[in-house]
Amino acid sequence: MSRRKRVTHLATAKTPIEGELLQAESGPVEAFTFGDPTPVLDGREILDYLECWANGRWYETPMSMDGLAKTTRASVYLQSGLNFKRNMLARTFVPHRLLSRQAFEQFALDWLWCGNCYLEKRSNILRDTLGLVPPLAKYMRRGVDLQTYYQVRGWKDEHEFAPGSICHLREADINQEIYGLPEWLAALQSALLNESATLFRRKYYNNGSHAGFILYMTDAAQKEEDIDALRTALKNSKGPGNFRNLFVYAPAGKKDGIQLIPVSEVAAKDEFSSIKNISRDDLLAALRIPPQLMGIVPQNAGGFGSLREAAEVWAVNELEPLQARLAQVNEWLGEEVVSFKEFELPTGGK
Repeated sequence: MSRRKRVTHLATAKTPIEGELLQAESGPVEAFTFGDPTPVLDGREILDYLECWANGRWYETPMSMDGLAKTTRASVYLQSGLNFKRNMLARTFVPHRLLSRQAFEQFALDWLWCGNCYLEKRSNILRDTLGLVPPLAKYMRRGVDLQTYYQVRGWKDEHEFAPGSICHLREADINQEIYGLPEWLAALQSALLNESATLFRRKYYNNGSHAGFILYMTDAAQKEEDIDALRTALKNSKGPGNFRNLFVYAPAGKKDGIQLIPVSEVAAKDEFSSIKNISRDDLLAALRIPPQLMGIVPQNAGGFGSLREAAEVWAVNELEPLQARLAQVNEWLGEEVVSFKEFELPTGGK
């Protein structure tokens, strides 16, 4: 039987993620699914008693890394914001013989999307460092001795790294000290709401069974052949070349003898644009990226202000702290491998 080991855990950021235990040959395995949305403080106090469960070899992550990875693609603003930060870090990174630019981009992206990033030090038989390789954070697990790391991709598909060969940087968390959690986790509900609004609109238009309007006719002055002609004209207005104009001649008709009653009013009542804009603002606030740097079109006549000033302030408040966090690798390795040049914007021109 595997033994359980207590550590500070797991009432992690409150998200729509629920866990259940599945029985496996080696003991209970904790699986997480993305369930129904729940408020942060609604009956969640029982989670304060949960632990960061150890299966005897490694600690399970506080939430599903697979589910979290899928969530990054739920909203265009979330994925674009993460890629924007990755690009800015890669733009200022100074390549090193032990750490290529390509390896650094993976290293930085793992930090941004899940709050954990890892570097494996590969050495020769003389214990000289040959290079630093970033194993994917999605599959990394920390051993119960807190020194050994495992790469677990599935049942019996695991790899144990040599002790001391992995550098693990983690985003600080208030509930546990084993794994990090991403900064944008509080905006998870907004990302899923943004996705739900888009999917609802797609399903609505793909359904194709919604009616456009009802033509209501009570005028007794109309002839039967005129009504048949109008019915034929409405049928022929479908398909390619639609949105045709129709003309009805009723010389002896009453004012309200013919009425057009709209039926398809979802576009005006579901507040699609409002939901998209509000959820977008939540995501940008969690990512702390000015909208003009994300290529968002301003809705007001005044715009968003100076793009250069926004970029300079963002570099000081966000980019430099990120660089300082990733540079902690140098303390572990004893050599300055991660270094950055100063963030500068092009000058000249009009």
